[in-house]
Amino acid sequence: MAVSFKSVLKPTMFAVVALSLGTSASAASLTENFDGGVPAGWVKVNNSDPLGSTDWFQGNPLVFDSHQGAANSYVAANFNAGADVANISDWLILPTQVFNNGDKLSFFSRTADQSFWPDKLEVRFSAVGGNDVGHTSDSVGTFTTLLLTINPGQDLFEYPEQWTQFGATINGLSGATSGALAFRYVVEDGGPNGDYSNFIGIDTLQVSAVPEPSSYLMLGLGLGLIGVLRQRRARG
Repeated sequence: MAVSFKSVLKPTMFAVVALSLGTSASAASLTENFDGGVPAGWVKVNNSDPLGSTDWFQGNPLVFDSHQGAANSYVAANFNAGADVANISDWLILPTQVFNNGDKLSFFSRTADQSFWPDKLEVRFSAVGGNDVGHTSDSVGTFTTLLLTINPGQDLFEYPEQWTQFGATINGLSGATSGALAFRYVVEDGGPNGDYSNFIGIDTLQVSAVPEPSSYLMLGLGLGLIGVLRQRRARG
């Protein structure tokens, strides 16, 4: 019975795509626009000293609008994470996922217009996952890998006052690793009576996986098979 080239090509292409996607199915992948504030499954831990009245919360359009979507569709932290004059350490921890070297985090952040109270934000990574950040304003628990700091010197007007994109790349892993990312709003001499800390927002977040080498291998084998089928059809 004769078999047409198209009848063979179609299932072959589907198989190639399925195999290439299946090899990275467990890799890190997350998109969040914070339409409902802090997402379910994310963990908030406020280790500020002394402890204030807020942690991470839904964005406030009276301070500034979101990067995209509804005006309040972002997450925020502010000086009220600490009380009086405080060392602020206010954590927002993403769910545990499987990470590989080369996986990327992208997000947008900003502070309020004409902010005279500098802010600082860290992005940290735990290679064991979970939400262990310790119990003091100085502790980081298992989140020992510092990926990024916005305004590390707590300098005036150095935290962007317009939505600005930031990114970080996971590296140094021995292989596929169950880990977790975390944001840490961390400001010394902050709080309502401190000289630092005002209001920051985070929006339009994406965690994306780099395809594993096996994905490229399967794709290459599949495309090679399609090439062979084309040659056989041409000769026929």
